[in-house]
Amino acid sequence: MHNHTHQHTHMSHPETGASVREKEIYRITIVGSIVNILLTGLKFAAGVLGASSAMIADAVHSLSDLLTDFVVLLFVRLSTRPADTDHPYGHGKYETLASVIVAMALLVAGGLLLTEGVEKIAAALNGSLLPMPGRVALWAALVSIVAKEAVYWATIAVAKRVDSQALKANAWHHRTDALSSVATALGIGGALLFGGKWAILDPIAAALVSIFIIVAAAKMLHESIQDLLEKRLPTEVEQEIRDIVAKDSEMSELHHLRTRRVGSVYSIEMHLRMPGSTSLYEAHRHSEMLEQRLRDRFGQQTLITIHLEPYKVNGVYQEN
Repeated sequence: MHNHTHQHTHMSHPETGASVREKEIYRITIVGSIVNILLTGLKFAAGVLGASSAMIADAVHSLSDLLTDFVVLLFVRLSTRPADTDHPYGHGKYETLASVIVAMALLVAGGLLLTEGVEKIAAALNGSLLPMPGRVALWAALVSIVAKEAVYWATIAVAKRVDSQALKANAWHHRTDALSSVATALGIGGALLFGGKWAILDPIAAALVSIFIIVAAAKMLHESIQDLLEKRLPTEVEQEIRDIVAKDSEMSELHHLRTRRVGSVYSIEMHLRMPGSTSLYEAHRHSEMLEQRLRDRFGQQTLITIHLEPYKVNGVYQEN
């Protein structure tokens, strides 16, 4: 037997893992978007009625959250389209692209909040009297904190279960909205409690939280771009692959291991050696068993290519 390349890239049937995963992502994202619609309206009303510019800024953040919900819904639908002639590896990168867009939206939202906070701090230090917010704005901020933190925990739980980068990014967008509401509540609460000159607490808290938002978004953006650039899977995942291969005593000398993510799916390519006298039937059977072990561990949609070669001695292929 000489070089034999064995490849299986079939995707799962429509009613298996892929569609269940898509439904879970859709369900939690729609719940989040309903909360965002309600909160955006509440915050704008409270910001106007309570004369709180911080609350209006908070409303803008909720609006950006709502827009990213729509991005996730659209791109997850695109990413679950089956492989076709032009896209033999499927459309999983759409999901990675969605997480890039969400991270960039977070960066913009964080940058705008930071700019606004710094401008208000500068104005207060120069003697300007910041307006006193009303109690309605404080209550709106407290409702937002509880609602958005609850949506964060619900979303991140689903994101971890289905291994979705886009959903993880969106979960963090929910949490940053909750944190910006914490800043708003501290500022409004401090101003109401201590009087007009303490209104500067609002923009100080907003500026600190916006820095946190920017750092989280930058990290998220870096990870997503690495996946778009075909970065290999983590070392511990590659070691797991090597351990699974080692369970078959007939196969040895794993080399040319190449791994990457295609959206939420792993792609694994490898070269292995077997005795040169092994029949094509036996070699195929060993490859199938190895593929199934890898799919049992990393998911049934895992893309696997196994290239088999005879043993070598001093650089020459051997028949036995």
